[in-house]
Amino acid sequence: MTKTKVAVIGSGNIGTDLMIKVLRNAQRLEMAAMVGIDPASDGLARAARLGVATTHEGVEGLLRLPGVEDIAIVFDATSAKAHEANSARLAPLGKRLIDLTPAAIGPYVVPAVNLDEHLAAPNVNMVTCGGQATIPVVAAISRVVPVPYAEIVASISSKSAGPGTRANIDEFTETTAAAIEQVGGARRGKAIIILNPAEPPLMMRDTVFALVRAPDAEDRERISASVERMVADVAAYVPGYRLKQRVQIDRIPAGQPVHSLLDAAADSPTHQVSVFLEVEGAAHYLPAYAGNLDIMTSAALRVAERIAAAKAGV
Repeated sequence: MTKTKVAVIGSGNIGTDLMIKVLRNAQRLEMAAMVGIDPASDGLARAARLGVATTHEGVEGLLRLPGVEDIAIVFDATSAKAHEANSARLAPLGKRLIDLTPAAIGPYVVPAVNLDEHLAAPNVNMVTCGGQATIPVVAAISRVVPVPYAEIVASISSKSAGPGTRANIDEFTETTAAAIEQVGGARRGKAIIILNPAEPPLMMRDTVFALVRAPDAEDRERISASVERMVADVAAYVPGYRLKQRVQIDRIPAGQPVHSLLDAAADSPTHQVSVFLEVEGAAHYLPAYAGNLDIMTSAALRVAERIAAAKAGV
């Protein structure tokens, strides 16, 4: 089987973990190059030890590497602002871009929800770690009942948040909220991220709150079943992804105001669906508590594998 050659831009935590996943787990991908800007980065050193071509001169260095014309897919694990420049440079050359930053130049893709809709897109956006963890759940609820409002809270270990994550906090909240609406199907969305400094470090935890209108007994069962099926779908490519407890559906107490973003007359939510998730990382590069890193790289790998399969006509 001919494999599709890929490159990773960004030799930090996310890029290095993704490189290791491609080398260990990919079925249809071949790791061709690791690109960074810091010649002393551990990611570039590790790539060189593993026999992967490297450059510390960014995208321009990538374009000077021998065989770059054969690289079909480029993962970008840098920052939202850097991706804008990288995309402008690579897109005209026909490279397919998988964006692991919150730049949101291309369509939002969450593999368990809408991957097949965007296999031909030249640039796809992987939203955020919180988005990959929670948007499938919002989508699972919204395919049963309308969701006027959904709010997600992503709590990650401070130790697993590198410079790129910290620089993109504002983009995280904006991009995730937009994808909750566009991919998850909520009318309104909100995202919150918490960097937890606890010692020992805690695994990634995600909470989804969705407001819905008066579900009957059958709807309650369908909502729970839909969420459980979706969690299984995500766990197929992120093995450490799981429910922490059963789905909760509770009536909003009479007289308690609903969220200020809602038009109460139009939306009239009466119940809150609460879903509690945990994401344990595969520990390919960082420890298992860094599930936020693992879910992003696992989702990106899933997308690239499907693009390569589609290219091969499979």
